[in-house]
Amino acid sequence: MTLTGFYPVLATRDVVAARSFYQSHLGFEVTFEADWYVSLRRPDAPHYELALLDHTHPTVPEGYRTPLQGGLLLNLEVDDVDAEHRRLVGEAGLTELLPLRTEPFGQRHFIVAAPDGVMVDVITVVPPDAEYAGAYVG
Repeated sequence: MTLTGFYPVLATRDVVAARSFYQSHLGFEVTFEADWYVSLRRPDAPHYELALLDHTHPTVPEGYRTPLQGGLLLNLEVDDVDAEHRRLVGEAGLTELLPLRTEPFGQRHFIVAAPDGVMVDVITVVPPDAEYAGAYVG
């Protein structure tokens, strides 16, 4: 198999609201839009894609046409997590689910709420403590 793309598709209750969130707060741009589906991509990193799908659309098999109920965590690695925390939590007022902190396993991060119970974990990689350093491969 030759993989030519890989991206999450989020089943959403409100495609327009979800699109607005990912555009306004996370810098994604629309590459395709219908009333039931939106494809998004970061202009600075076009290989990072995200799609939004109306959970009731008939392309979703019957029995699976339910919106996200939470439990999905999207990780976004950034250069300056402190600046993003100021922008997203301090300025934009997004709901903070996990406060900004440095983890011994090698992350400085925080988590905010997105539509449909999705969590967005904004991360800057930092050196891990000695306890975790050996767990990294390569």
